[in-house]
Amino acid sequence: MERAESSDPTNITMTLPYPHRRKQLQMLLQKLGLTDLSRIRWDLLDRALIHPSISASDNYEQLEFVGDAVARLVAAEFLWEQYPDLPVGEFAAIRSILVSDRTLAAIAATYNLDRYLLVGESALNDRQGQQSRLAESFEAILGGLYLSTHNLELIRPWLDAHLQHWASEIRRDPARQNYKAALQEWSQAHFKLLPEYRVSQLEPAVDADQRFVAEVWLQGEKLGCGKGRSIKTAEQAAAQAAFLTLNPPVREMNA
Repeated sequence: MERAESSDPTNITMTLPYPHRRKQLQMLLQKLGLTDLSRIRWDLLDRALIHPSISASDNYEQLEFVGDAVARLVAAEFLWEQYPDLPVGEFAAIRSILVSDRTLAAIAATYNLDRYLLVGESALNDRQGQQSRLAESFEAILGGLYLSTHNLELIRPWLDAHLQHWASEIRRDPARQNYKAALQEWSQAHFKLLPEYRVSQLEPAVDADQRFVAEVWLQGEKLGCGKGRSIKTAEQAAAQAAFLTLNPPVREMNA
């Protein structure tokens, strides 16, 4: 791709090979609320929306690596500014949820990011991987926007509102997105012990979404049981059942 001619060295633009692609990306940026597009690196934004199933070399993986760090920085700055009295431990706990695949994919979905993401047919048929694809490409977009200006001026104006929403939800219910971590924190605080997970696999699997069964135990007592497509999801389901049983106020708050 060739760099467009410009007398302004800060006006970093790129010529895309397909005009309709530029229009697509402009529509996405409009959804983000970005009006000054003079400093957008269009080649990076384009690459941020190319899945590895399309190209083994020209894809979003490197930008995702940068965007992962950008997401953590944005979340850290936001929490520092909005909640200056929180202890560092709570900062870290909230940030871990804000930058999780689940949260980033949910934010990406509000902009219908899947409409702009180029994905090969083989990957497109993998519905289970949709959340990961959305989160990864979203991080890649953050990386591309950051590298366009080497600051957060193209990111925070639209991302802060999402962080505010999710941070507020998390603070109302710390276990909302990660019951396994919440149960571990509870067990350490009360017994200085970690819960034990016992996982079994159903064969043959009648329902792919309930392939694994997990039980969570503490001090010889079974606290909860859950099922899931993977070991991780089954353990999360078991932890959720246990945590809501041990903490009924949280359950009432979510009702």
